[in-house]
Amino acid sequence: MRNQFCDALVALSDDQNVVFLTGDLGFMALEPLRKAMKERFVNAGIAEQNMISVAAGLSRQGLDVWAYSIAPFCYARAFEQLRNDVAFHNLPVKIVGNGGGYGYGVMGPTHHAIEDYGILLTLPNTRAFVPVFDEDIPAVISKMSGAPGLSYLRLGRGEPPKDWSVPAYAPWRQLTEGRGSVVIAVGPLAGTYVQSCNSIDEAQRPNLWAVAELPLAANPLPRDLLDAIEARGEVYVAEEHVRYGSFGSDLALYLLDGDHGNIRMRHLYARAHHFPKYGSQRYLRGESGLDPASLMDAISHSSLTGQR
Repeated sequence: MRNQFCDALVALSDDQNVVFLTGDLGFMALEPLRKAMKERFVNAGIAEQNMISVAAGLSRQGLDVWAYSIAPFCYARAFEQLRNDVAFHNLPVKIVGNGGGYGYGVMGPTHHAIEDYGILLTLPNTRAFVPVFDEDIPAVISKMSGAPGLSYLRLGRGEPPKDWSVPAYAPWRQLTEGRGSVVIAVGPLAGTYVQSCNSIDEAQRPNLWAVAELPLAANPLPRDLLDAIEARGEVYVAEEHVRYGSFGSDLALYLLDGDHGNIRMRHLYARAHHFPKYGSQRYLRGESGLDPASLMDAISHSSLTGQR
């Protein structure tokens, strides 16, 4: 998604209010943006806390500020600055974290972003954007440009099936349709499930939904999705994020607070930062039980309805 992000920001570069800060990253990817923005493209160096404070100051002057780094470096290392300088002043700063979830694979736990939106959404006036497909980026950038408060963009890698038509962007999208279980997946993980879901007979095929904007308070469930969950009395949630502070926990509270009946939920989530061995993002998803085979196994062998 990084290339699409660069292209989308280049399209905004004629706006003299747009400023881009990077924590000394973007080699072989963001050069077109640097060329388009000239002096408004600022390398803040390996000083992410300072970068966020500078972003807050520029935003206070009325500029449209985007700050970019590897995901944990921009939300974890600079959390105090995001909290005190940006969120508490309700400034519309956009932070962009590359390599969401286990995106940096073999780089290990210091580079994994599996608690990112959970941490940030504890702050006031904050929203998180988790695009599902590469094609989503222009629409997401446009939406973030006009968003109030702190916005976090989690960049990953779109993974739709080959020759599958990616639907137009929306905060909620139904990707597969059948008469089986309801599945909600956050961000790019949803694309990895499409082929497996569609390979199942329609009578058992899951209704797979993708969500790309958090929290639920700002982006409630569509009525038809909520109706489907209530009709089955169950929902499966999959996300490349730890359990605490997750979308799954937000959904559980959302359902608990409303009059939605007795809904059971099965949660697939990032199980750990540390593993005995490290590998690609796909490998670590498998270790966490987030791969398509694990989802299909959970649906076929651990029916929530059957546990009632």
